[in-house]
Amino acid sequence: MSEQTLKLGLPKGSLQETTLSLLEKAGFRFSGGGRSYTLKCDDDSIEARMVRSQEMGPYVQEGHFDAGITGLDWVMETGSDVQVVEDLVYSKASMRKCRWVLAVPESSPVQSVKDLEGKSIATEVVNLAKNYLADNGVKAHVEFSWGATEIKAPEFVDAIIEITETGSSLRANKLRIVDTLLETNTQLIANKQAWQDPWKREKIESIAMLLQAAISAEGRVGLKMNVRTADLEKVLSILPAITSPTVSQLSDKAWVAVETIIEEKTVRECIPALKRAGAAGIVEYPLNKVID
Repeated sequence: MSEQTLKLGLPKGSLQETTLSLLEKAGFRFSGGGRSYTLKCDDDSIEARMVRSQEMGPYVQEGHFDAGITGLDWVMETGSDVQVVEDLVYSKASMRKCRWVLAVPESSPVQSVKDLEGKSIATEVVNLAKNYLADNGVKAHVEFSWGATEIKAPEFVDAIIEITETGSSLRANKLRIVDTLLETNTQLIANKQAWQDPWKREKIESIAMLLQAAISAEGRVGLKMNVRTADLEKVLSILPAITSPTVSQLSDKAWVAVETIIEEKTVRECIPALKRAGAAGIVEYPLNKVID
């Protein structure tokens, strides 16, 4: 067993599956879960438990966790005083930010937040909503929503404030976005006292770096191939690399080896074009981490 332990909070719920998958790519395997909130890590210096994202900020602030993964929105909603270590841009279904938006029924006359004076709003982020209304000089009733917020307008409330990745769920419920309150993304946060401990800080920073590397690898693949020196310029002009491709001389001086990283979505066009340009022995391989 390790002499020192890092208490790590992981999100239970919508971010759970994606977070555990990214952590595995980063090199940290967790077992357990299901009905248990305690996870075992193959790194015995990490002690992990799962809690809801909404609770993570206060638990990290109070020292129940040395570090945790949650959303910027929930750090702001709970007013948690924590050290933000790294922005980790991923969500339940994509590798991009989400938005908290003000939405109303398509038939609503509301065109801006100003039109909600004296009206009612349902949301999970009551504090964010109240601050948003105050910033806009609007007085409206804000009620906490326990879920299924999209179905509450117009029957129960005049408007909702809800999180969205694509807006498809809002459109499906015949809702129209009026304004964006906040763009949010996942964050690795730390307890401020733990952040001052050299061992814990180094451990947290290592986790942050490896998680960011796993995120950078999402949607990318590696390609390597052999190319005649005479065809090299033509082949290189096809490759959309994140950095300059690596070119190595082979024992046969007429050939070189080329290796690079490309977006996976470009592979189906890129590989045939490379073959036509003279590349041979083309190999595509998956990536777990890319450290820029």
